Amino acid sequence: MDEWLVEEGIAEHRAVTVNTGRIAAARVEWIGPVAAGWVVEARLASRPTGSSRGTAITATGEEVVVDRLPRDASEGKVIRLMIVRAAIAGPGRLKRAQGRPTEAALAEPTLADRLRATGAAVRVVRRLDGHEWDELIDEALAAETEFPGGKLLFAPTAAMTTIDIDGDLGPEALAKAAVQAIAAALPRFDLAGSIAIDFPTLPTKAARRRVDDALEFALAAWPHERTAMNGFGLVQIVARLERPSLLHLASWQRAGLVWRRLLRRAEALEGTGSIELAINPRLETAIDQAHTNELERRTGKRVEVSTVATLALDAPHAQLINDD
Repeated sequence: MDEWLVEEGIAEHRAVTVNTGRIAAARVEWIGPVAAGWVVEARLASRPTGSSRGTAITATGEEVVVDRLPRDASEGKVIRLMIVRAAIAGPGRLKRAQGRPTEAALAEPTLADRLRATGAAVRVVRRLDGHEWDELIDEALAAETEFPGGKLLFAPTAAMTTIDIDGDLGPEALAKAAVQAIAAALPRFDLAGSIAIDFPTLPTKAARRRVDDALEFALAAWPHERTAMNGFGLVQIVARLERPSLLHLASWQRAGLVWRRLLRRAEALEGTGSIELAINPRLETAIDQAHTNELERRTGKRVEVSTVATLALDAPHAQLINDD
């Protein structure tokens, strides 16, 4: 069984499994919003007459869409909920967290706790050094990943994530080469939900069947359902969705993802002096004073944030400066 390495960073917990020095699977959880597996109390704010669904508000003000409401759950009542899906940002809107009534004990297990609950081996580490975290984030920000002979192009939408395949190989060779890259990318980006893969159009049913068989073998250990490839090369995959993927965060909460990576880099700085965080002005929307306070606490250094209009949003930097 693969071991999960968990880094409990500032504003974000990160978990990875590593295979031959490369991240094989990753999960990211931002601190604050409710997460799948939590049991919380919330006030039922609205419930249409006769409906088993409604909206509840947690003590921190987060809205949760609730289903399977019992008949006696009336508006204004405090109910206990099991969170089954965290909130996921989308283009111009937010998919609110989802929950169901439960009698389980209140609990807010950490990412490490929930991974252990699956029976996985978990080790909390000070830092995920040497495990190409920055490379993985760069791939998510670019929404693409390369493989021998081509690359995968990802496009998260409100309904699904689409994967396009581009390359110089012949159609069947390119499709088969892409299968391995897809099987690697899904757990690396923590992708789930509805996923549409646009393979190169293949001329025969036999060729499509060969690619289907290769995909079935490559994804055998990854829980999902999928369709067979149609005549246009399209395959649809559905997997249980519990949280935003790295691609969702990179697409619709980009500033927050970049800011958290900057905090991680700043915490690792060695030497004396204060920490200067230089950012594009658009990154200011992601700044939380609690985050910089925690950075100061962890490092024992004063933190200053400066805006530089010429810096790209995705390219802030952290450095030590003299206090003289």
